[in-house]
Amino acid sequence: MPDYIRWLRQQVGQAPVFLNFAGACVLHHDQVLLQRRSDDGCWGLPGGALELGESAEEAAVREVAEETGLEVQVDGLLGVYTKYRHVYPNGDVTQPITVFFRCSVSGGQLTEGGSETQELRFFALSALPPLGHQQHTDALEDLRAGRTGVYR
Repeated sequence: MPDYIRWLRQQVGQAPVFLNFAGACVLHHDQVLLQRRSDDGCWGLPGGALELGESAEEAAVREVAEETGLEVQVDGLLGVYTKYRHVYPNGDVTQPITVFFRCSVSGGQLTEGGSETQELRFFALSALPPLGHQQHTDALEDLRAGRTGVYR
């Protein structure tokens, strides 16, 4: 958990808060990279919380590197997803504001074994596993439909 979120939770407890996240739809050979997260065991797009002073684009690139070992370049904005509610296993409640980018691999090596990742795999857009968060499902539906600049 980033220091800012830890500090915020000390102030408000488990009360609902807005949190800012960035994620990446990493495309490679007509497939998208998904991550099975260690915290909840669910499949989703790589990404995470913005650090103070960081742009959403910078956060997406950093999170992909940290969680997958890949270097990516951002090819464009997929969308901004804001209408969701998430309750963490410890009871913390958030309304995440997530900015998803379309990205392509520019370097690095796909590496599993980080503390946040159980498994990494590229999937065809037509054969995705069930995802753990609705905003990830919606983002991938928008990607499949060719929509960009989406806001929900």
